[in-house]
Amino acid sequence: MKKAVKFALSSFLVLSLALAGCGKSEGGSTTEQPKPEQGQAPEAVSLEIGMLKLTSSAPLFIGIEKGFFQEEGIDAKAKWFDAAQPIAVATAAGSVDVGATGITASLYNMVAGGQKLVIVADKGREQAGYSSSALLYPSDSPLKSIEELKGKKLGITQTGSTYHYMAGKLLEKHGLTLKDIELVPLNSIKGLMEALKSKQVDAVLLNEPNISTVVEEGYGKVIAQVGDEMEYQTSGIFFSPKFADNKDAAERFLKAYAKSTRYYYDAVLNKVDGKIVPGENYDEVVNIIAKYTDQEPDMIKKGLPYMDRDGKLLESDIKTQVEWYAKEKLIDKEIDPSEIVNTQLLEDAVQKLGK
Repeated sequence: MKKAVKFALSSFLVLSLALAGCGKSEGGSTTEQPKPEQGQAPEAVSLEIGMLKLTSSAPLFIGIEKGFFQEEGIDAKAKWFDAAQPIAVATAAGSVDVGATGITASLYNMVAGGQKLVIVADKGREQAGYSSSALLYPSDSPLKSIEELKGKKLGITQTGSTYHYMAGKLLEKHGLTLKDIELVPLNSIKGLMEALKSKQVDAVLLNEPNISTVVEEGYGKVIAQVGDEMEYQTSGIFFSPKFADNKDAAERFLKAYAKSTRYYYDAVLNKVDGKIVPGENYDEVVNIIAKYTDQEPDMIKKGLPYMDRDGKLLESDIKTQVEWYAKEKLIDKEIDPSEIVNTQLLEDAVQKLGK
């Protein structure tokens, strides 16, 4: 009996040592656990994107409609807003995971006040050779230059808006300041167009497709395209702090977003011999935008805003904006742009996406 017990114990010991040996490599280190197979679907993430029904949201519409987000395991749903500022507030609060809207003084003031969000990608910018925003005078105005605005009335949407910033920077480039003119906030694009038509102001800043509408109807003329005067990051894609911390999901979102910006760019912004030539998917992209913005395709074709093909943010301009808003006392205090900008997430996503 004792021999049998000893034999059993010896056999158990040998077996245990053999099993332990299977768990070691030749160098004595523990072998790694098997990794998920390549091609395995990523962990699904549901999120809401706060946005406006604007053409500049086109890549987001494309990403949803074409299934680019779904391919990356991102169940992206649009949450519609009626104004820009509430989107930034909702993103900082985590009420939405992603925000898409203009970069304004109020956004910088939120950050200066301690609220957190991260600007990660382009959603529209002023760029030379593309019509996005412009300075217009009444068609019969004797004024022909920006310099002649001295002592005149210039209509913008709101104080601290992107229009306010464009007005200030345009004037400074041409030797004037905001103190040299009367700035007239008119609260809406419709208000700007009506004020120009009735000549309540001497000039207005407008965006497309409204620029084309005014020119076609004959009551306004373009004096300067903003993009030809300066590069300017007008709007961006923001992440809530919580979503930005989820690096895997954030990168997957941006991989799909970059795929969408490329699809948009190649369809509507590609140039041949200096002229924009509609790409293969031009009509499809226009119809997708029409579906999500409730606009007619012909109207959309008048104003397709510029954005970087890979969705890359004009990072240096954020610093320029912060300094200008602080100088004009439109933000409570100057902030460090590095606290609110993260371009690394998109760079990593684009690298994984490839050419």
